[in-house]
Parts: sequence; C-alpha cells; structure tokens
Amino acid sequence: MLDSVTRPAASSPLVAPAPGDAAFAVRCGRALLSPWSRLGLLVLLLAAAGAGVLVLEPQRLLAEGWPPQVGGAAAVVLFAVAYGVCTAAFVPRPLLNLAAGALFGAQAGLVGAIAGTVLGAGIAFGLGRLLGQDALRPLLRGRIVHAVDGQLSRHGFRSMLAARLFPGVPFWAANYCAAVSRMRWTPFLLATGLGSIPNTAAYVIAGSQASTPTSPAFLIAMGFITVTALAGAIVAWRKRHRLRGH
Repeated sequence: MLDSVTRPAASSPLVAPAPGDAAFAVRCGRALLSPWSRLGLLVLLLAAAGAGVLVLEPQRLLAEGWPPQVGGAAAVVLFAVAYGVCTAAFVPRPLLNLAAGALFGAQAGLVGAIAGTVLGAGIAFGLGRLLGQDALRPLLRGRIVHAVDGQLSRHGFRSMLAARLFPGVPFWAANYCAAVSRMRWTPFLLATGLGSIPNTAAYVIAGSQASTPTSPAFLIAMGFITVTALAGAIVAWRKRHRLRGH
C-alpha cells in the first residue's frame, strides 16, 4: 500500500512589470509632480474659484442679508470660513468687511472678518507655496523683483505688517508674493492678523453704521479709511523709488 504524499500546490509565479512600463510610470509621476504641473494646477484652481465667485455673487449678502436658518456664533464662524474662501478667490476684502458689519454688528463682525482674513491669507499662502514657488522662483528677474523678494525673505514680518496697515498692495497679491518668497508661515500669519485690524475695523464699523451715514462713528470710520488709503499711496510711491535705486 503506497503512502499518499501531500504535495504543496504550485503557486503561480508573480509577473514582474516590464522595465519599460516601470520607467514610463516613473516619468509620468515626475511630470505630474513637476513644478510647472503644480503651477498649472494652481492656475486652474484660482480660475475655478473666480468663476465660482461670479456665479454665487457673495456681494448679495449686503442686499439680502444672512440666511435666517443660521444664527449666533455658528453664523459668525460660517461667515469667517466663507470670507476666507472668498478672499482666496480674489473677492475684495472691503466688500466683505462692510458685509460683516452690516450682518453682525461691530464687535462680532470684526471677529469674523479678522478670522476670515487670516484664514484666507493662509489658504492663498499655502497654495502659492505648495504649487507655485518651485516654478516661479527661478523666473524672478529684474532689480525691483529681486528687491521685493529680498525684503520679504529677510524682513518678512515688518514688510507684511506695513503692507496690511497701509492698503496699497492688493490683498491677494501680497499673499502670493509672500508665498513665492522665503518668508515663513508664522510671521506671515501674525503680521496679517495684527496689521489687518485697524483698516478692517474701520470698514466693519462703517458697515454696521451704514443705515445712519451721518453718525459720528460712520464719519470717523470713513475718515480713517481715507487717511490710510492716502498714507498707503504715499508709502507705495516712496518704496517704488527706493526699490528702483536698490
């Protein structure tokens, strides 16, 4: 009687990928993660965000008000999130600041506007740093461009604080310029939060007092906005000549 011998089942051999396929996959991965591919993705995201703003028309908040289904602190938080997304999509901050004051009053409106400002700046800075810096830094040419990049890289907090205190440079432009430079996250966000308070407060107060345009609070707020706009123009003019002679 023959003893039965149990034999292990033959395993099917693994099929190794062909060297040509592996090399093609590596090339595709490098192409998708290349600086120019990421820059293209950034452009597409910003274009989509801008188109979304045109369709949704956030400025209707000034005319129609906040949805009555959401109120209290939750409404302020939701507004701050929407504010941040809108600023990253190039919606002018003055319009959003006026809406914050008109919808929530001076105090709660200021909290929501500043939180949204920092959030929007962080979104733009993160997108620019992750998707745009590697492609754009090698393209920096010209004396003025190099001077601006050096100013932001070496004196980031001071430069960004001045840009936020004296409105002259568009909010989105300052965000993406800082992202392309070597400025760090902490000074960028801190300077944005602190430097945005005075001008944001003026717009929020003006929005909260829009129904009484002859009130002292409204007139003082509008006067402050005018003075800081003129100061920003003077500072920008002087900086322009300094950078040319750098």
